[in-house]
Amino acid sequence: MPAARNFETMAQTLFALTLRLAFRIAIVWAGGFIFAVAVRAVLPEKLGLTFTSPRSTITLPYSQIGFWVCLLAALTVSGMIVVRSMLVDLGWLPHR
Repeated sequence: MPAARNFETMAQTLFALTLRLAFRIAIVWAGGFIFAVAVRAVLPEKLGLTFTSPRSTITLPYSQIGFWVCLLAALTVSGMIVVRSMLVDLGWLPHR
């Protein structure tokens, strides 16, 4: 009986960790989108980097650069959270 109870407690703990991980990822993505939209709204559209070549000129606005950097940051943090949780599942305990 004690082994079954221990397994049940472990399953509940794992479920709690999974839920916490899902909420962390959701919060990171929501924050990333909100910040990205704010960056895009604040920065002017005409200001940016200009790349010239003999044939054409490409202008990359700072607002779009900021938007994609914020989304990349959210993706990076999500990946770090998932990798950390996988390492904990494999038995590696983080130092606190």
